Amino acid sequence: MPRARVESADMSDNHAEKWRNAVHAPFVAKRPERKPEFVTASGLALDAAYFTADEAGPGVFPFTRGIHPSMHRGRFWTMRQYAGFSSAKLTNERFRYLLAQGQTGLSVAFDLPTQIGYESDHELAAPEAGMVGVAINSLRDMEVMFDGIPLGEVSTSMTINATALVVFAMYVALCKRQGVAPERILGTVQNDILKEFVARGNFRFGVEASMRLTTDLFRFQQEVAPRFNPISVSGYHMREAGCTAVQEVAFTLGDGVAYLEAARDAGLDVAETARRMSFFFNGHNELFEEVSKFRAARRMWAGIVRDRFGVQDENAQKLRFHTQTGGSTLTSQQPLVNAVRVTVQALAAIMGGTQSLHTNSFDEALGLPSEQSALLALRTQQVIAKESGVADVADPLGGCPLIETMTDRIQAEAETLLQQVEADYGGMVGAVAAGFVQSEIHRTAMSHQKSVEDGSRPVVGVNTHVLADEPTPEVFRPDPKARKEILTTLADVRQTRDSVAAEAALEVLGTVAKTDAPLGPAVLVAVEAYCTVGEICGVLEQVFPPYEAPSSF
Repeated sequence: MPRARVESADMSDNHAEKWRNAVHAPFVAKRPERKPEFVTASGLALDAAYFTADEAGPGVFPFTRGIHPSMHRGRFWTMRQYAGFSSAKLTNERFRYLLAQGQTGLSVAFDLPTQIGYESDHELAAPEAGMVGVAINSLRDMEVMFDGIPLGEVSTSMTINATALVVFAMYVALCKRQGVAPERILGTVQNDILKEFVARGNFRFGVEASMRLTTDLFRFQQEVAPRFNPISVSGYHMREAGCTAVQEVAFTLGDGVAYLEAARDAGLDVAETARRMSFFFNGHNELFEEVSKFRAARRMWAGIVRDRFGVQDENAQKLRFHTQTGGSTLTSQQPLVNAVRVTVQALAAIMGGTQSLHTNSFDEALGLPSEQSALLALRTQQVIAKESGVADVADPLGGCPLIETMTDRIQAEAETLLQQVEADYGGMVGAVAAGFVQSEIHRTAMSHQKSVEDGSRPVVGVNTHVLADEPTPEVFRPDPKARKEILTTLADVRQTRDSVAAEAALEVLGTVAKTDAPLGPAVLVAVEAYCTVGEICGVLEQVFPPYEAPSSF
């Protein structure tokens, strides 16, 4: 729905002055900005934000221009580099290295067995143990992974979904052992199971049981870690699977609606749940579309929370999000060129108002990132933050006719798609169960692939500017000895733990799972008894019915 533009410069100036006095100045008085004044390299003074229309400024509903009046003038986004491979010990070493290089938050990649809930020596999981992330079998592995890292001072993001409640309980148990007060436990657990059925396939239980685990984590988080984010609603993986920017906005916000409805149905306070809900978006190459996407998503979510759920608390209406640059845009051909793609994508996220950011390493199309490539990815964020000046003005592209028009168009098309999901399937849960979302993503993914193959969509190094004799790049490989370390630790835990306590905890968990009682406390007791992720999921699997995927073609 396009907005009328202000014709008079005086009207625009008056609007800006009102925002500065009523919104920006009071905010800065409480939360000072990074510098007393912001100027360009030529000495030109920069205002906090610029206005060309009579629209709300940054920090004002519907938050199109940002959730805070100062945005990155107040503080930079959290710089996270997704890391985790092989054993807990090796991952700990990479975490310490990145923190020493100026990273400001941790982001954990788990291997597939951990994500689905199998032990590293299970016959279905053994070949994948430690391959695409760190293997976490028990609380012992968490102790090693975070050894020497003060969890009361570091925000930790964990990309885990089907087993999110188990891993979150492990993190809480570890924070308790470090003496971290509940209100100082900071971070995010992904816990977005709907997108697993759509885009990644890392689910263990059926949709209904999985949604119960999701809302049980909401409840448990509110009890034991009130400032932790219990879900990161993730459009990232749907975009990786092939959806468009419009679909990413529509399906992600649709999932957000489904989770708020589930929380409400479970008797949880919707406003409190929304306040701690975060989102996770992809950053792709089309700079202006991506900036507009983030602005449209913020505006839509604010309206959904206020108008659909009746929540008046502005903190609950704000869409807070993490961005990761697009893994599916990386190429194995001429991999160094990926550093340029990542820079463009990071710029889009920052100018679009992200709260935290992961920049992919240039070699990730070939394998796990090397220490050198991970450092360059982090340095990319640091250069943008401290040398480019794009963080010195809130919503720097706001008011640009292209950006404003594209923001309106993305919102309109995403709303139309959401209305179709509601009308035909009763919401995202029904649309996922019917295979509609999967089918739509498959359709757009195939269209994109055809455009790359016929050359109508140029990809440098793939279908244009190809090198005839491309050198073979070096690929980072984790130490194969780490697998032995993983299995040795698992065997030692089984042998040295209090087996009576572990068996009793699993028995109680099975009993609770057969009722409607919250699972969080029972899971915490189990992990503190060093029960494994596989054992806990095995107990739940005996109670929860299996999942049968619909056909999406």
